Amino acid sequence: MTKSDGGLASFNQGITCSSAVFSAFADELGLNDKTAKKIACGFGAGISRTGNICGAVSGAIMVIGLKYGKAEQGDDAATEKTRALTRQFIQEFTKKNGSVNCTELLGHNLSHQDEYEAAAGAKLFRTKCPALVRDAAIILEKIL
Repeated sequence: MTKSDGGLASFNQGITCSSAVFSAFADELGLNDKTAKKIACGFGAGISRTGNICGAVSGAIMVIGLKYGKAEQGDDAATEKTRALTRQFIQEFTKKNGSVNCTELLGHNLSHQDEYEAAAGAKLFRTKCPALVRDAAIILEKIL
């Protein structure tokens, strides 16, 4: 099973988009699945339904950071590599989907209850979001 298949399967089981992407890479990052899902949970739905960055994108950026991020003073090369990969990920995701912003991707600001309900009524969380989760994981698999 590919990482994108695993992420999509998690999302389809009710795991947040951010957790689905992040946990798909848990094993190779030295985390267990449950811990990875808990770490990323708050980033789903545009950072907890605030209309910000897509949770699938947040999950992917967390993967990049955990894999390559700076952990020691003076390791500026790690910072630069992390930032370069994050920019590459954002560029590729934006090219494919038009934005990394949840509100723009779904056409609804999830921080407003009426818009959240409209998005749910339009079944966007079952039609649009799975593709975003899959795209995030595919791009991440490619650039890592």
